Amino acid sequence: MKNVVVVGSQWGDEGKGKIVDWLSSEADVVVRFQGGHNAGHTLVIDGVTYKLRLLPSGIVRKNKISVIGNGVVVDPWALLDEIKEIKLKGVTVDEKNLILSESANLILPFHKEMDEIREDAAGNAKIGTTRRGIGPAYEDKIGRRSIRVMDLVSESNLDHRLETVLIHHNAIRKGLGKQIYKKDQLKKDLLKIAPEILKFSKPVWKKIDEYKSKGKKILFEGAQGILLDVDHGTYPFVTSSNTVAATAATGSGCGPNTINYVLGITKAYTTRVGEGPFPTELKDKTGELLGTRGKEFGTVTSRKRRCGWFDGVLVRQTIKISGIDGIALTKLDVLDELEEIKMSIAYELNGKKIDYLPAAVDDQLKVKPIYKTFKGWKSSTKGIKDFEKLPENAKIYIKGLEKFIETKISSISTSPERSDTILIESPF
Repeated sequence: MKNVVVVGSQWGDEGKGKIVDWLSSEADVVVRFQGGHNAGHTLVIDGVTYKLRLLPSGIVRKNKISVIGNGVVVDPWALLDEIKEIKLKGVTVDEKNLILSESANLILPFHKEMDEIREDAAGNAKIGTTRRGIGPAYEDKIGRRSIRVMDLVSESNLDHRLETVLIHHNAIRKGLGKQIYKKDQLKKDLLKIAPEILKFSKPVWKKIDEYKSKGKKILFEGAQGILLDVDHGTYPFVTSSNTVAATAATGSGCGPNTINYVLGITKAYTTRVGEGPFPTELKDKTGELLGTRGKEFGTVTSRKRRCGWFDGVLVRQTIKISGIDGIALTKLDVLDELEEIKMSIAYELNGKKIDYLPAAVDDQLKVKPIYKTFKGWKSSTKGIKDFEKLPENAKIYIKGLEKFIETKISSISTSPERSDTILIESPF
């Protein structure tokens, strides 16, 4: 029995939703451990599209337990809306198959407002956030003034906690010339939805320990990508949480010995949403082709994604940072029409060749990729489920990637459909 962590090895949007859903047929429990409703996972199952933000991807499967861990920041209204939305598509969501950590921190309306105020004020220095309040909510968590799920149990405690957090926020709002935020209506709104939220609330660390003792297979589902990690990503153009595999332990309340295998989801090319460095970005017809064929629009914001060649340097770097054991390669079919395909194998910085992305953002913006070129295959790979049936040039490209990143490619996705996957090695 293995417990598996799934993380994105690039800037997010690698196709984690499909892979997690596909893997969840083997798992008993699927756990979200960081991020919030800024994470968008799109699943296509039997022609039906499901767009998930807070709910773990395993929710669409029967007889699976979905868990939202303590490391996730939760907009309670967004969660209830998402539950309602997915129920309309025939998916069952109740206390038996969804668990919400009692220690999860809440995203409240003033967090969203603060996110918007800061982004608008930043001008050219904006980060490109989803404006969902994620960053301000994590700030309050670290500042020890946050409202957590458990605080909804007691009206008097909620009142006290709201006073504490609003002292901080109203001081900033006043300094920015914004209207101060009053707690009374917010308290009423929170108490109104409290029963609907609290019915899912449990001590997640305890539940996971129970699942482990029963020999359940646990799948930990990361959000965003490693290059958006607040410590290891392209800072400051990052998210506000740690997106590396190790966060699965802290974000759910289990020891690192719970994790047996780390699967990195990796797109056959590279995309990025928002601002920040992107060494292999293509601002030409090829970039447009990748975006069109790959339907590269954000699940949460519908923003057009920036597209570029596969960056082997970056993926090799994220593999080492996150301890990735195997790669699930996605969207291979998007490359089908190209005459040639490139992969970055090094960078040039100030006239010198380097084999990693430097930490300083000024240097990250300066690096120029050094490419290895592969011949395209000019034929369809869509729906192929056997590696040997792939075009020869596609196999050469895949083997070239595998050799350079020094990690086994364990599966290959050839369409958005769950079943269109070449399984080489199961993480379980």
